[in-house]
Amino acid sequence: MVDVSDKASTDRIAVAEGRVVMARETLALCASGNAKKGDVLGAARIAGIMAAKKTSELIPLCHPIALTKVTVDLETDAELPGVRVIATAKTTGQTGVEMEALTAVSVACLTIYDMLKAADRGMIIEGVTLVEKRGGKSGDWRRQD
Repeated sequence: MVDVSDKASTDRIAVAEGRVVMARETLALCASGNAKKGDVLGAARIAGIMAAKKTSELIPLCHPIALTKVTVDLETDAELPGVRVIATAKTTGQTGVEMEALTAVSVACLTIYDMLKAADRGMIIEGVTLVEKRGGKSGDWRRQD
């Protein structure tokens, strides 16, 4: 692990996003809440939050972080068609929360796939990326598209 003991404790925030692209019929099933496994969006939200909290157990050499906030927002998008996932992780500490936000998005997308795979095995998980990070020695950064 990288030694962060000499780094100043600062407020740190990271935002990540990803998408699950699916058939229009699958999206309708997801939005209705009537999938065989239940509330897809609710389960994916909880799975993403839980994953952010477990990031240091999943990613080798990742520091365990006392997260002060994690949000996972899921939006159905008829134009994809699919679901957009946006996760925000926050802490005050000596290392960033980019991996926590990315892990939250990844696991939320995997949960959507798992809960809908009986209806659509052709779904695609794509675009998992860091959108923004704030705080720390390197300062603020935002993806430029």
